[in-house]
Amino acid sequence: MENIISLNNVNYSYFGKIPALRNITLEIAKGAMFAVIGQNGSGKTSLLNIINGLIFPDAGDYFYKRIRIDEKSLGNKNIHNRLRGSMGYIFQNPDIQLFCPTVMDELLFAPLQLGCSTDESSERALQTLAALGISYLKDRSVTMLSGGEKKKVAIASVLTMNPEILLVDEPLAGIDPKTQTFFVELLLELNHAGKTIIFTTHHLDLIDHLQPQVVVLSDEHTIQKSGTASEILNDEEFLISVNMIHEHAHRHDGETHRHFHAHYVFHS
Repeated sequence: MENIISLNNVNYSYFGKIPALRNITLEIAKGAMFAVIGQNGSGKTSLLNIINGLIFPDAGDYFYKRIRIDEKSLGNKNIHNRLRGSMGYIFQNPDIQLFCPTVMDELLFAPLQLGCSTDESSERALQTLAALGISYLKDRSVTMLSGGEKKKVAIASVLTMNPEILLVDEPLAGIDPKTQTFFVELLLELNHAGKTIIFTTHHLDLIDHLQPQVVVLSDEHTIQKSGTASEILNDEEFLISVNMIHEHAHRHDGETHRHFHAHYVFHS
């Protein structure tokens, strides 16, 4: 299967001083479910930002469908439109993503920017609202939504683009368990429909549930291990070494018991 995303020895630092990514080399196949995991501060969001063309590597190369993406190439209108039209980004915090007066305005924004007609944009928006079960929010101000509702609207505003690639930063962040389950099942459905899903997380339960290909970023901001979900989850010594699981102590019948612990929310 062809690779849709390729990074070769990518490095990035903030202000030229604070390292965020070091020597990142990876390839993501079209239609893949792909996860970037690691502790907070390991560089997961920075990697998504590079893939989305929001920031550019200090060194190394990033290719989208064999097109080198950098500040110069995105100045080309055709390349810019091709990347932006095929890639949707769901941010960790929906408050920084939602900016229109009403929910319907949010869903209309992306297709109109991509050149869709008003009628087609409206049809896409209404269909997406119905598919996500939030048609009742259509005329609501985005400032009057709950956290879970904001997340669903943020998702819907991206899906109206019908993106080929979906980038999701920390899918479980800041939402209630019911919305978490809804979102994760939606990601599975979209992937089964052929979408390429790239997400970040520090939750091993999400890896267990979605069974993606995985790269693990270390505290040194580099890829420390890559493999299938099973290969990563079954390597207990490695997970301990990168602080993804920890020893947990509890008392029972007057005795202290210790075992390795990670937060698993989803179950088969």
